[in-house]
This record gives sequence, C-alpha cells and structure tokens, in this order.
Amino acid sequence: MAKDSKKDYSQYFDFSDAKVISQDEFSKKIRIRGREINIKSEPNHRQEKQRGKEDVQVLYETAVPDELKNVGKGKHYIVYTYGCQMNEHDSETIKGLLESMGYQATEDRKEADIILLNTCAIRENAEDKVFGELGHLKTLKTERPGLLLGVCGCMSQEEGVVNRIMQKHGFVDMIFGTHNVHRLPHLIQEALFSKEMVVEVWSKEGDIIENLPKKREGMRGWVNIMYGCDKFCTYCIVPFTRGKERSRRPEDVIAEVRELARQGFKEITLLGQNVNAYGKDFTDLKYSFGDLMDDIRKIDIPRVRFTTSHPRDFDDHLIEVLAKGGNLVEHIHLPVQSGSTEVLKRMSRKYSREHYLKLADKIKTAIPDVVLTTDIIVGFPGETEEQFEDTLSLVKEVGYDFAYTFIYSPREGTPAAVMEDNVPMDVKKERLKRLNETINAYSHSSNEKQRGKVVEVLVEGESKRNSNVLAGRTRSNKLVHFEGPKELIGTFVHVEITDPMTFYIRGNLLTEPVAANQ
Repeated sequence: MAKDSKKDYSQYFDFSDAKVISQDEFSKKIRIRGREINIKSEPNHRQEKQRGKEDVQVLYETAVPDELKNVGKGKHYIVYTYGCQMNEHDSETIKGLLESMGYQATEDRKEADIILLNTCAIRENAEDKVFGELGHLKTLKTERPGLLLGVCGCMSQEEGVVNRIMQKHGFVDMIFGTHNVHRLPHLIQEALFSKEMVVEVWSKEGDIIENLPKKREGMRGWVNIMYGCDKFCTYCIVPFTRGKERSRRPEDVIAEVRELARQGFKEITLLGQNVNAYGKDFTDLKYSFGDLMDDIRKIDIPRVRFTTSHPRDFDDHLIEVLAKGGNLVEHIHLPVQSGSTEVLKRMSRKYSREHYLKLADKIKTAIPDVVLTTDIIVGFPGETEEQFEDTLSLVKEVGYDFAYTFIYSPREGTPAAVMEDNVPMDVKKERLKRLNETINAYSHSSNEKQRGKVVEVLVEGESKRNSNVLAGRTRSNKLVHFEGPKELIGTFVHVEITDPMTFYIRGNLLTEPVAANQ
C-alpha cells in the first residue's frame, strides 16, 4: 500500500485464535469465534501472479444437476452488482443458475432467502461500499438466521478481503470468486446443509464453461467473448482477480449472438477485459477480434458494440472491419489513462502518447463520424503538473465526447501500490476538476453539432428524473430524452434534436418515417 495509507491489513492475517477442526487434501475446517468455516480453496496472490502454460479446456456440461433443481423452490433471491459490465454479465449467469434451482427474484430483503453481493476490486471505495452493505445485512441475518449471505466477484479473489470476512464477518455463509461461478449450485447446497461458512476461491484460472444459464433483461445483451487480462498495468488488480486471457471459441460466441438475434434482442455488447486480444491464445487457428467482428456483422441484429479495448492491440484489420458499418456502431471506447508518455511507461501501458494519437487519427480517418470515449486517471504516483498538462492537451487533440475520470487509488497487491504516492490529494482533486471541465466542454460542443439532426434512438425506458420522459441511446451511444408513449420502450424511433446539453440531448419524437442523419 502507499506510505500514507492508514489501512492495516495485518490484522486480517492473524488467525492465532483459529482452531483447526479437520483437514484433508480437499479442504480444511476451522473455527473462528464460534463459526465453523469450510475452506475448500482460498485466494493466493502469489499463485495469481503466475501465468502457467496449462491448457484451458472448453467444457459443455449441465450447470445444475437434477438433484439441485428444486433446492430453491418457493424461495427468493437478490443479487447486488458492483463494478463493470463484466460483473453485470456474471450476475446474469448467477441469476440464471439461481432460477434453474427454482429460486425467484425479489427486491424485498425481508422476503429473500439468499442475498449475493457480486463485487468489484478496481477502487477502494467500491470495497468500502461492500463492507458497509455487509454491516447492514448483519442485522437482517440476526433477525433471519436461515438467510444465506454470499460474497463473490473480484473482491473475493483478494487474500486480504477473504481473511477480513472470515475474521470480522462470520455471519457470511459463502465466498466464491470469478473463476468458479459455475460452482454456485454446489456451494449453496453445502452452505444449506452444513451450516458452515463455505470458502471456495480458485487462484488459478478455471476452464471455459459453456451452456451456463443466463437471466437477461431488457433489449440489450452482454456477450462474453474472453476472460482475463495479460497486460499487467501497474495500477490494476484485474489480471490477478480475473486471471490470464482465455478466448471463447468463435463458433460458441457466434451461436450465442445468433440465439440473441432469434430472441429479438436489439443490441449486444461483446465483453472482455481487453477484447482486442481475442484469439491471440488460440493455438489451432488464426482468428482475431477483427475476424469475429466481421462474422458478427453478418448476423441480423441491429446494433453491435464492444468494450473494453486496449490501444496496444487495436490493429488495422479491426479498423478496416469497423469502417464497414452496418450493425457495427460508430462508438469506440478507447482508454488512454494518461496523455504523458512518461506516466504511461510507469503505468506499464506499453504504448506512447504518439502511438495513441496516431491510432485515434487512423480510426477517425476510416470512420469519419466515430465517437471516441475514454478512461483517464489523474494523480498517478509521480505525476507532475507538466505531465498532467500533457493529458489535458491530448484530450483537446482527440476531442472525446465523454470520459470516465478517476483519482488514482492504490490497490493492495499491485506494483503501483508500493510506489511513492507523492501527489497531494488537494492537487489530485484540482486536476480532476480541470480535466472534467475540459471534457465537458468537448461533450457539449459535440452534442451541439447534433442540433437539428434526426437520430435513431433505441428506447431503453423512462427517464430517471421524469417518468413522462423516455430515454434511449443513439448508435454513437449518446443519451437522448424525449416525450412519447411507454409502448415505445424496446423499439427504435427517430428523434429530431432540439436542445443539446452536456451529458444528454433533448429532442422531439418524429411519428413519420424519416432517414436518420447517423
């Protein structure tokens, strides 16, 4: 951790008061403060760092055995999701597994028989939210001892987190990670019948499990095309929590997209920690992300997006395919993180400012109406004012429509966490404010260019602030608000833009068919 960090993780590794009840080659049972814990496997940061050459198998198996299909009959579940689209997608699988066991969804905590927290490890405040939520759930668990509580996702892959839960939150019933989501039915069975806390977190990557049930809602679907990341940016915990890169077979991805098209989904987003690296781990065929996009382009589904891409792997073939348009939308999320080559080097991003700008120019030349968005970190250890100014100038040169901006937050176990965090917090906040002001100016300017244009909008639902207003997105991912009947939700409509704002644009619904400007 950074030198000025006040967190003391050592207390979570003190198991001197734990008593080993039994141990064999498969698991270890311990008792801490009256709670018995069955540790089937637990995270090991040293093992997570190792990138072995083990073959990753693709398994097509029944996720829920017949004997577990009625375990949840008459019972209810809640899944709370924190973090990125990958976590959202994992939650779809978790919900699918639960419903295959007979559980039904509820929003009422007092009705729930199982509550799972699917967690994020990217930033410290996400971790704090989860532990705060566990504090609230402790009261509920006290009132209803039969309630099953579980923590899963990226936080569960961290040693400190698992040890903290075992030490301080003994009322939790299950802890499992990102590599063994498919094991959920068996873990539920064990937690129900043993009444022990069950810990099963695999440090080494698992196999690719196909045919897992998913509960998708709405008209947009997430499709995982690969797992893990091999980039090892110095600030990022993901390569440890998600493991090495493993690509799904092209035929499995394409079959899933075709099935979503048959089901009437209007938009899909291909997911991966670094989608551009798709196929690089195949040993038996040469098939890249560009090839996959070219094949999916031919499937009858209106819109296809992808996230997230890494500038280092964004090749000319992919640009050439994206320029064909059709159902491949004109929005590309291209994280830069910093505009300074020196900072990028410390981040181990493995590209320079010049490389990124050249790539952005290539994309704009091939796709003239492209909308670029990005991720930027301010206050990375050692960032000088001059290096921050490099980021501001890159933002102006690229002209992003939107950016996710963050103050650097050290994550235990990453190389950056032991760097001297020598940028004062007040300086970080001031830089973030200047960065956001710059980006907002470009967002508003870009939206202003939409004034008077007719855009195609996929209607997603009611506006969060006004139930009389509908909200949807354009092909380029711009948020549009307009008045119209609720029956339009889930359909495509044409809207004439009348009032561009910074974060969204307003318009009038056109009832007569008309060609969109984009």
